Amino acid sequence: MSAYYTSVTIETPARQEFYDVTAQLEEFVAGTGVRDGLAIAYSAHTSCCVLLQEESEDVTYYGTQLLLQDTLNVFAKIAPPTRHEGQYLHPGPIHIRNAAKLRDELPEWGLNTDGHIISSILGRSESIPLVDGTLLLGEFGRVYFGDLDAVRARTRTVHFQVLGA
Repeated sequence: MSAYYTSVTIETPARQEFYDVTAQLEEFVAGTGVRDGLAIAYSAHTSCCVLLQEESEDVTYYGTQLLLQDTLNVFAKIAPPTRHEGQYLHPGPIHIRNAAKLRDELPEWGLNTDGHIISSILGRSESIPLVDGTLLLGEFGRVYFGDLDAVRARTRTVHFQVLGA
């Protein structure tokens, strides 16, 4: 069995958004030469997610596919967008102080608790079977990276790994 790794960076705006990374994953898989095995898409960012979903051709004015916007709308009812300090227990004063001192972060950057909650529910990775060199995504399946942190533009990384022969 062989293992291969790469990563893709994505510049994200200061809003919750999804990015279709299927083509990048398929290109990486093809370059490995692995025919049968497992492809993994993963994000180490704790306010991001990776999910498999159907492609929706219709989009919002921002370009968000409607099915993915519907997903965000449902989660906004479960974990309402963080608008002010004290809305959630996190971030507390110790976290805000340490973020400023250790990472030079502004206090308002801590207002992303909803993104952390949604990320923990959706998950930060997906494993996709690889058969005869093809990802088994189904007829309409796509791999999406979601940045759920709406407080600032960021540079994010999606990691890909392929295991197999």
